[in-house]
Amino acid sequence: MIAGGNGDPNPNSSWLDSRGLWLAYVLGLTIFHLCVLSIPFVQIPCAWTITNLLHNLAHLYFLHLIKGAPWMSTDAGENRKYTHWEQIDCGEQFTSTRKFLTAAPIILFLLTSLYTRNDAEHFTVNLISLVTVLVPKLPQLHGVRLFGINRY
Repeated sequence: MIAGGNGDPNPNSSWLDSRGLWLAYVLGLTIFHLCVLSIPFVQIPCAWTITNLLHNLAHLYFLHLIKGAPWMSTDAGENRKYTHWEQIDCGEQFTSTRKFLTAAPIILFLLTSLYTRNDAEHFTVNLISLVTVLVPKLPQLHGVRLFGINRY
């Protein structure tokens, strides 16, 4: 498949600017959390921690570890060396999409901390998860590969 049928050189990241995506994101996260809550023997603090951890794991994997695009783009293969996060808005920092994708884990962490009543174990696990997903989003780390991970 060759990208760019709609005139967009990188449709891998342009869908994040589509109308209604933020609502769909929040609704999907809410439905996922309700599914976790419906599992028997899972208490509310554990359900919030599970939701937070799986959300941050998905963020880390899909936005910061996978590189390239699933189709041949019209940019002569330039995006093959970038992660999905680095491709968003052609690498421009502090756009509304990037702000939303940065705020989502923070808000989820705050809700998780509220519902776990700042229990030390839950708080520590959730804080480590939050830091792990926020550090790669820093503008200073655009294109940087720490310890050679994901270099090629």
